[in-house]
Amino acid sequence: MVLIIALAGYGVDQLHQLRERQMIVQKQSNSKKLFIKQIAPESQVMMREHNVPASITMAQAILESDWGSSTLAAKYYNLFGVKSSSVTNSQVLDTKEYENGSWIVIHGRFQVYSSWSASIDAHTMLMVNGTTDDQSKYANVIKATNYKDAAQALQQAGYATDPDYASKLIQVIQTYHLDKYDENN
Repeated sequence: MVLIIALAGYGVDQLHQLRERQMIVQKQSNSKKLFIKQIAPESQVMMREHNVPASITMAQAILESDWGSSTLAAKYYNLFGVKSSSVTNSQVLDTKEYENGSWIVIHGRFQVYSSWSASIDAHTMLMVNGTTDDQSKYANVIKATNYKDAAQALQQAGYATDPDYASKLIQVIQTYHLDKYDENN
């Protein structure tokens, strides 16, 4: 009898743990959907105005900000890991960089924005205007006719140090069907 009660208790505990895990997964899924819903409208506006695919903007924001939950995104509204050389309107934080075949942690100075929309706008203008030393740095991103080519162009232009950056962007776009946001509305 005691063994049956003990086993029944074990089953109830396992069931409780399973339900808790399901609730955590559901909450994570909901927060991802909410993040996409929050950044999609401005990403689409910038796509219509400047031809930067919304799917690329959104996938970069997801990867660079960990779904808007990184300190840089949550506190300083920087969704894209945009660095700054100015000491005003910037913040120094630790970041990972891929150098000489391995990941290292460095202290980087990052741009601070007033909102996620402002970050998306600035990101788009970086794609349009390039950098001070190379104004056409991201021209192939804008010229791309699909998100796969745009992702490859970003990597080739050196947007991120991660050697798998393009494939990670493409995977995020495909997993969350972000390419639907590239369609004309």
